[in-house]
Amino acid sequence: MKKILVHLFLSVVTLGFSVAASAADDAAKATYKTAKDNATATYKEARTKCNELKDNAKDVCVEEAKAAEKRSKAEAEAQYKNTPKEHMKARLAAADGDYAVAKEKCKAQTGNAKDVCMKEAKAAHTKATADAKANEKIGEAKSEATDDKRDAEYKVAAEKCDAMSGSAKDACVATAKSKYGK
Repeated sequence: MKKILVHLFLSVVTLGFSVAASAADDAAKATYKTAKDNATATYKEARTKCNELKDNAKDVCVEEAKAAEKRSKAEAEAQYKNTPKEHMKARLAAADGDYAVAKEKCKAQTGNAKDVCMKEAKAAHTKATADAKANEKIGEAKSEATDDKRDAEYKVAAEKCDAMSGSAKDACVATAKSKYGK
């Protein structure tokens, strides 16, 4: 009888986690969609304002609007997926957008000043790209370290459960698995 109750309890707890995870996922999807929609709306509004400008100022304004939209959408996706790779993609999107704006601003210049401006823009882009890639590797290393720590803690908890028997052991193992995501 105790075994049945333990299994029933564990089933109810598992179902509760599934429902909570599903609700959290739905909320995250809604937040993600809202952020993307807001980015598009902001872009359209900024783009409309650019139409009032002329020549290079208009071109710069358009690139700034595109960069802001691209950055916002990439950040929304990074928040939604929450992986080191997605965060790196968001940083790369920001770097690409900043680079496009800087290049457009350089077009207003001539001669050596334009050449220097373009080199500075390219150097800033290269630095931002390298930083984004380095941050991804740091994030992956931290994630791996966290996983290794969790595995080690789970092994300790499982070993402690081995001293028990019967339903107490089953409950201990189930708690350890739940706590350490196994």
